[in-house]
Amino acid sequence: MGIFSRFADIVNSNLNSLLEKAEDPEKMLRLIIQEMEDTLVEVRSSAARTLADKKELERRVTRLQQDASDWEEKAALALSKDREDLARAALNEKQKISESSDRLGSELEVVDDNLAKLKEELEQLQTKLKDAKARQHAMIIRSQTATSRLQVKQQLDSSKVSDTLNRFESYERRIDDLESKVDAYDLTETKTLADEFAELESEERINSELEALKARVKPKSVDTE
Repeated sequence: MGIFSRFADIVNSNLNSLLEKAEDPEKMLRLIIQEMEDTLVEVRSSAARTLADKKELERRVTRLQQDASDWEEKAALALSKDREDLARAALNEKQKISESSDRLGSELEVVDDNLAKLKEELEQLQTKLKDAKARQHAMIIRSQTATSRLQVKQQLDSSKVSDTLNRFESYERRIDDLESKVDAYDLTETKTLADEFAELESEERINSELEALKARVKPKSVDTE
């Protein structure tokens, strides 16, 4: 009875209501899923036993019906032999057996009705279990995302980030100062006599190469015309 009571509680429960009341919805959902899975196993096992009992009842009803038919045949035989007393006794036995068969038939109807309701409730539980598992996956993702966002917010609000940024800015200013000093040296630097002659030599080599290139290119241009 405990199994079916808990089973009905789960089937009739409102998952949203349970989760809203829970301090840790993710943990609550895991417990609900575990409870549903355990209940499914227990109820299916119980249903299997009930089906086996139903088949046994059906066999008993079939035997009783056959016995009742046999007693009716015996009653007919007794009458054919002018033994009304035996026929009456045989019909009396048939009536007792028929009454037992009817009672078992009524029990079978109750069992069939209960099994039909159980099947419907199992389908409801399976639907809720599927929904709960889908929610569990979504809730885990939401929880992880919310936790990551909280960590980022806490970092942004902490003084460590501000201190780090200040140190970056300080290092950046130092680098700017160094670069400025280098630029200042470049501005004040004067060319030596050797530098000026080197520039002249470089320019002379470039001019010579340019004239030689012109001499090679010019005849080709004339031929193409």
